[in-house]
Amino acid sequence: MIDKTVSEYRQVIEQCKELFEKKTKDYGTAWRILRLPSITDQIYIKAQRIRSIQEKGGMQKVGEDITSEFVGIINYCIMAVIQMELIDDDALEIPYEKLEPVYDRIVEETLDLLMNKNHDYGEAWREMRVSSITDIILMKLLRVKQIEDNQGKTLVSEGVKANYQDMINYSVFSLIKLNYIKND
Repeated sequence: MIDKTVSEYRQVIEQCKELFEKKTKDYGTAWRILRLPSITDQIYIKAQRIRSIQEKGGMQKVGEDITSEFVGIINYCIMAVIQMELIDDDALEIPYEKLEPVYDRIVEETLDLLMNKNHDYGEAWREMRVSSITDIILMKLLRVKQIEDNQGKTLVSEGVKANYQDMINYSVFSLIKLNYIKND
């Protein structure tokens, strides 16, 4: 079963990366101007919209469905981790060719985290509702906001990066459950 999860994970991430590449080529890296709490708030808005649509029984007035919001969460979480790593780099514009290996490395580190957690928890996420996964993402966002408000200090908790990685993984799970994977 884990081979299936890894395959599905990679397929979802491939589609997210394609969008990241296209948006980077369209807009450049304008997101580099954002401070980490602003990226967190962008993710929060996306997760809150997903929850709102779920609570309204799928009714929505904006054309983008919840799958596009989960993709956005994944890409914004990756941007957040990149921002954390480039904190001392003032360059606002970074070519995609330089970002691509960083994106790939962050994805691999996050997949490794998934593999370690799947070892302990099994594939329990497959039995979860997408609405429950959305709630967990929102909880993780509130945790990140609290850690940010505490200037990144925690007493016993995992840090911001681990929470971003968990949100990536939960969003991938949701997209797998929502059949986001292209069937070639």
